[in-house]
Amino acid sequence: MENNYDVVIVGSGIAGSIIAKVLTNAGKKVLMLEAGLSAGIAMDQEANFKNYQDYLNTFYTAPIKVPNSPYPNIKDAPSIDVLDIEIIKKNKPSTKGYLVQMGPIPFASDNTRAPGGTTLHWLGTTLRMLPNDFKMKSKYGVGVDWPIKYEDMSRYYQMAENEIGVSGNVQDQNYPIEQKSIFGKDYVYPMKGIPTSYLDGVMKKVIDKNNKIVLNDKTYELYCISTPQGRNSIPNPDYDINGVEWNQATKTLDIIKTESGDYNPVGSNWDPYTGQRCEGNASCVPICPVQAKYNALKTFRKCDMGNLTVKTQAVASKLLINETSNWINGVEYKTYINGSSSEYETHVAKGTLYVMAASAIENAKLLLASGAANSSDQVGRNLMDHMTVLRWGLSKDPIYPYRGPGSTTNIPTFRDGEFRKNHAAWILPLDNWGWAWPTASPGTDVINAVNEGIIGKKLRAKIEETVTRQFFTHFECEQAPDPDNRVTIDPTYKDNIGNYRPVIHYKATEYMLKAFEATGIVSDQMFSQCDIEDFTEYKPGQDADYVTYKGKGYTFAGAGHIVGTHRMGFTKEDSVVDSNMRTWDHENLFLVGCGNMPTLGTSNPTLTMSALTFKAAEAILKQLEQ
Repeated sequence: MENNYDVVIVGSGIAGSIIAKVLTNAGKKVLMLEAGLSAGIAMDQEANFKNYQDYLNTFYTAPIKVPNSPYPNIKDAPSIDVLDIEIIKKNKPSTKGYLVQMGPIPFASDNTRAPGGTTLHWLGTTLRMLPNDFKMKSKYGVGVDWPIKYEDMSRYYQMAENEIGVSGNVQDQNYPIEQKSIFGKDYVYPMKGIPTSYLDGVMKKVIDKNNKIVLNDKTYELYCISTPQGRNSIPNPDYDINGVEWNQATKTLDIIKTESGDYNPVGSNWDPYTGQRCEGNASCVPICPVQAKYNALKTFRKCDMGNLTVKTQAVASKLLINETSNWINGVEYKTYINGSSSEYETHVAKGTLYVMAASAIENAKLLLASGAANSSDQVGRNLMDHMTVLRWGLSKDPIYPYRGPGSTTNIPTFRDGEFRKNHAAWILPLDNWGWAWPTASPGTDVINAVNEGIIGKKLRAKIEETVTRQFFTHFECEQAPDPDNRVTIDPTYKDNIGNYRPVIHYKATEYMLKAFEATGIVSDQMFSQCDIEDFTEYKPGQDADYVTYKGKGYTFAGAGHIVGTHRMGFTKEDSVVDSNMRTWDHENLFLVGCGNMPTLGTSNPTLTMSALTFKAAEAILKQLEQ
């Protein structure tokens, strides 16, 4: 039996780290349980540096550089790996990896169970959701409305942008919405925008010249804007926020104002002077060599360590519930020694309040394993991701990809509009990494050329001639909530130490398939106008996530944006948590993370999830001090 704490947190990703930072700095005693290896959370500079170099060396030698390739995938706390995705045969689930995929199509995204969570390999895009994303049901008749509005999120977005350290230009953020700006008056990001790439400049010039697209008899204007990002750039001299603090008198979490120009980029965890600027290494996914890109361990290091106890290699397995009061009495967890043995010890962590801060899939799995928070029958349901359609081709002239972050510019035209009544919205990033995602270029370009008998100087010339012209873009389509897309558990499927494996049921609805069709119409016109020779190829029978609609085939990929499964709502009958992320069923249990989001929108969810976590931290402190 463990000592009593004010709060027990499960998970050290960005949500868990924000909760721990806010609470410990407010004087609360916190226990954090982390399933990953102890080495990943080393606090001294030498050990921290060594562990990160181990990640890098693993990445450098990995034959296939997928998002989780640098990080240990341990049997006792396995991560989801995209390399395990395979075609699901009828009446036969795929059990190749950690997930049990029931289909009819496989869920296509991964995450990382390690200190720092999936921010270790995220791209770093930090777009806000748009106002209409919070009212999809009342505005477009699709999905559900959030129990909060965009206006309720504004100050929490500012907290999240400060915590992550966002680089961007507010004046560039021109969206297809009624409001002139979704930012407050005179608001600026902490740092100036990351410079856009040469490729961006070439494509923007062509798109600005030929910017009319016709879709369903309506003409739309394509335009390019720079993308806000969680990576270090030049500090903005007009930025005047210096974190947040708990106001004991007002019982609110307040933004700390400071003199403009005082912002200092947060460097690497082993050396504050390393990683103070993005160096353009072009490996943001899966790993930034200098940690110029934000990861949650930067937030973790800001905790008051005198108030924080961390237990690593500690896998939460069950919530203990008082049958009389329905309060949570403790978190049962299993500690392992080396990650590959089936040996473990069982312990119980006890606190006043409990916070589940794992991924949307892991939170749902733990709740289901505990019989917790599910009076609405919504736990595990409404699993969402950006189902992503890839398009690629060769430009007429060199555009020189493989420079800088994965994307520095996007086309926001289809992020919002009346078309959302009929099909999903999407964001359209211009990608800087050539055909790396769809074809594993440039390595495969070399292999294919050599197989054709091209060697020596001719090989060099061939690669230069083709790779410099590679253009790639992708349509991140918003998946609407569907109760049949869900996480379940089954005693047949357990992991190395006897915990449940997530069982996934997943499909593409007609609302999404209509969007796939629309992306093809838009990209065909765009490629033609930009003089891009289309090399896109979808392979039925080979691509695991191949679907058809009206006689045409499409292959989608996951975006790594795992959302839903314990959504917030207006009542306990149709949701799992309230607007403060407190579970309806258990007064002392909070859920944080992307699982709370009722809808997805067209923005990468990390920023919104972080903003919601600050809101939850405020509610937790209020409850502790009642």
